[in-house]
Amino acid sequence: MNVRVMNAAVAKTVAPDKPAAAAPAHIAATGLAVDFPLEGRKQRVLNDINIAVPKGSFVSLIGPSGCGKSTLLKVMAGLVTPSEGTMTVAGLSPQEAVNARLIGLVFQEATLLPWKNAIENAAFLLMTADETIKKSEAFDRAAAMLKLVGLDGAEKKSPSQLSGGMRQRVAIARALALDPEVLLMDEPFGALDAITREEMSECLLDIWERTNKTIVLVTHSIDEAVFLSREVHVMGTGPARIIETLPITVPHPRTEESYSDPAFTAAENRLRSLLIESHKKGRR
Repeated sequence: MNVRVMNAAVAKTVAPDKPAAAAPAHIAATGLAVDFPLEGRKQRVLNDINIAVPKGSFVSLIGPSGCGKSTLLKVMAGLVTPSEGTMTVAGLSPQEAVNARLIGLVFQEATLLPWKNAIENAAFLLMTADETIKKSEAFDRAAAMLKLVGLDGAEKKSPSQLSGGMRQRVAIARALALDPEVLLMDEPFGALDAITREEMSECLLDIWERTNKTIVLVTHSIDEAVFLSREVHVMGTGPARIIETLPITVPHPRTEESYSDPAFTAAENRLRSLLIESHKKGRR
């Protein structure tokens, strides 16, 4: 029995099957544009981005390489400043949201500290962000997050003793230890093999259902986007923009059987068609 099925009975919060648009916007961009300097001139890497991510929703950004997915995520995270337009997270500027510990980040590489064990790595950001917190309290929080991601019992293992999937679980636990409202993830499973990637998708979906965090995921995987998301924002180039927002109507709870659901196949086909067309336009 997979982790999603085992945990379903004890989930604290199960996402309701209602349209994501029914919830208020938690992340919002209006007329957003980003320019980067290139050889003495400005190159527009994002243009006229308008997006509204409902609170407690799970959305994915998908598109061809170089379409600005990661840049858009970095704007949400306060790492890139917009050249035009606005971006808000929980009603604040992204940098204000970061300072308020409302945003957690997970990247493709786990970037664990090799001299620290799993629980020390999971507690690291919390202890750095809050110098007043007691070590015991930080470790209790980190242990709870390691348990949430399925690493109960691995607290004392070093990164070298963990598989790639396990290291990413520690990275997710590290972000969750801050108890953020928003979790931003930039291709966190991109370096994993296909089976481990599916296992991590199930783990992430279970975490979302338990915590009701707002999650934004950058991915190149169509299957991953459909399996995890309530909405998928498809991005294109020339100029970089959102070309379509696709609601995903595959019912919850989602399990291995979801891949054969007609709604899954329809969403998968639509996304593939959009990506092929976007890729063709980008080559012209």
